[in-house]
Amino acid sequence: MNTRSSPPATTGVRHVSVPADGAGQRIDNFLARELKGVPKTRLYRLLRKGEIRVNGGRVRASFRLSADDTVRLPPIRQPLADDAPATVPAGLLAQLQESILHEDARLLVLNKPAGLAVHGGSGLRFGLIEALRQLRPDSDFLELVHRLDRETSGCLLVAKKRSELRRLHELLRGHQVEKRYLTLLAGTLPRGPVPVEAALDRSDKGRGGQVQVRATGKAARSVFRRLEVFRHASCTLAEVSIETGRTHQIRVHAAHLGHPVLGDAQYGDVARNREFRGLGLKRLFLHAANLRFRDPEVNAWKEFEAELTPDLEAILERLRGDAGSVTHSTGDTIHD
Repeated sequence: MNTRSSPPATTGVRHVSVPADGAGQRIDNFLARELKGVPKTRLYRLLRKGEIRVNGGRVRASFRLSADDTVRLPPIRQPLADDAPATVPAGLLAQLQESILHEDARLLVLNKPAGLAVHGGSGLRFGLIEALRQLRPDSDFLELVHRLDRETSGCLLVAKKRSELRRLHELLRGHQVEKRYLTLLAGTLPRGPVPVEAALDRSDKGRGGQVQVRATGKAARSVFRRLEVFRHASCTLAEVSIETGRTHQIRVHAAHLGHPVLGDAQYGDVARNREFRGLGLKRLFLHAANLRFRDPEVNAWKEFEAELTPDLEAILERLRGDAGSVTHSTGDTIHD
């Protein structure tokens, strides 16, 4: 006789009051914890349709909750409680353990591997945050403070307490967290700081996956500064500081500047990407190298640095070895 597993449980309409320690939390993160096992794509769809409401009104996924807000949850089919979550491979868990740059009672900082999405969903069985929760099964709270693109490596902050999440979100909103990236750009970047102020619109991101430079978008500012120029390969190693944290900001601003990030399949130059694949570049050359902020509780700066990953460092060594170099009085290193 054929047997079939029980169907997922269906809940009725629920109204959930936000506790005091939930103040400041984004609604999408609140839902992910309240409706465990429901794909994030489904949660976003319910938000767009207005089936999930806060105090009777529609809200966006980025809406931040206040204490005592009432969240309406519609009838929804949830996985059974005994359904096993996706098992993260032991090798990845070991890699994440080795990637931890700092950990204390409030904060975990790691050098995120390239190729690992920060969240599961959209066909991914798990992401970095789900893997961290398996790596730290006794942690009551682990939430991303900010995000990095799947193919971007480097410094990533994870809060271990809700109070720390709120505190760091306040610093981010006040542009008090300094982020510095390393990237390899096509072409020769001019000397000196090269600021890009171009508003970004992701309203059409669902169609084609592109973020657009558009006057009606959200303000975004990036500052590029060249570190090394490889004339023989027509590319520039640059440092980028960002004053806002829009989706795909550096990649779109670099393309807008006319110097796309090498290895960028979405916004980059197809021919140059093909050329650099021949040199061994198999992913986006973008790395979150440094992150710092002033901790008001101890009135001191906290700074974290992630070394460039071996695959990206190997590309630079290959470029440096292909030609001689001279350091100019400006401090730029020019490889002819």
